[in-house]
Amino acid sequence: MGEKINIKCGNIRLEGILHQHSRSRGAIVCHPHPLYGGNMENPVVKTIVRAFCERNITCLRFNFRGTCNSTGMFDNGNGEQEDVLAVLSFLAQAGYEQIWLAGYSFGARVNAAVVSQRGVSQGCEIKDHIMVSPPVGFMSFDDIETLPHTGLVITGVDDEIAPASLIQDHLNRWKISPRYEIIDNCDHFYSGRLDRLKAVMTDYLP
Repeated sequence: MGEKINIKCGNIRLEGILHQHSRSRGAIVCHPHPLYGGNMENPVVKTIVRAFCERNITCLRFNFRGTCNSTGMFDNGNGEQEDVLAVLSFLAQAGYEQIWLAGYSFGARVNAAVVSQRGVSQGCEIKDHIMVSPPVGFMSFDDIETLPHTGLVITGVDDEIAPASLIQDHLNRWKISPRYEIIDNCDHFYSGRLDRLKAVMTDYLP
């Protein structure tokens, strides 16, 4: 089920759910675009969380500012980067030394900006950066100049929002070679393919 928690980000309060397992290894999972109904209850987000939990990695999912009961207002991916940093700080202060940063769709775009532009220290080590359907066909990634720590990228062969060939172009531009999984018969919403997504995640995670 997980424990309901609140995380402060300046004067904003972010609601989250903490799935406790390890005391030293933690993961943060970020949700898709809130203006299109995305929140931490999204089925893809919950599937990613289950994969981390199966590997005994504590997992924290949360709602970005202005989403459901998180206060504040949607900030087009800018303030949302501050949200991610606040959640990273929360886990670091709780003693988590190694943190996986995972995001789906808009969440992947926000995390990419954090990893590329913010340096992400926050008192912890980014163990790995995972992108699920980064929306390169819907949002510009041109300002993302480098993506260190990126170990896994997943998309669907029928995903028009995160087209496989365009993602590959970006991977080439970033000069990184993560494990890149393209799931057959899979659209952006992983309709009927959530089990396959979870299998890829659990196979990859230590």
